[in-house]
Amino acid sequence: MNDKEASSLGTHKMFLPIFIAVAIALRLYSASISIRHERSLKADGAVEHGAANTRLLALAHVAFYLSAFAEGLGDPHPFDAVTVAGLVFYAGAMVMLAVVVRLLGRLWTVKLLIARDHALVTHPLFRLVRHPNYFLNILPELIGLGLVCHAFYTLAIGLPLYLIPLVIRIRQEEMVMSLTFKAY
Repeated sequence: MNDKEASSLGTHKMFLPIFIAVAIALRLYSASISIRHERSLKADGAVEHGAANTRLLALAHVAFYLSAFAEGLGDPHPFDAVTVAGLVFYAGAMVMLAVVVRLLGRLWTVKLLIARDHALVTHPLFRLVRHPNYFLNILPELIGLGLVCHAFYTLAIGLPLYLIPLVIRIRQEEMVMSLTFKAY
């Protein structure tokens, strides 16, 4: 290993714990928003759908994060183009999360809830991408996390496994929304 490679490896060893702390903090913050919205919606009579799958999806999300963290910390890699690509994916995903939360407002939760006064959000983003929270936030987030951590086993095994409850969620959401809104 030359001096440049050693320096890059040292940089990634210092960077990765900071990235992990930031990623955890962002997810805890978004969870707190979801919980606040959920409590308010349920107090106003919202109905939850697909609760068992929501728990499975949350478990899959936590498992993916923990696996990527373990893989990244257990087998350190240099701060390289893969790390940078992961950061770009992850940062873009977090921006999209903020956009989706803003557009959905009090209706955004990690659960599939239909409020008594639920209004269909018709912003162009939702017409362009049917499920922006899943396709522009969650999937790029997981890919970015895996790349930053150089967690290729997690990406190769964990991402396909994650897709199982995610596809179920999308199908559940499609069904509930089409039954609730004629314009959907």
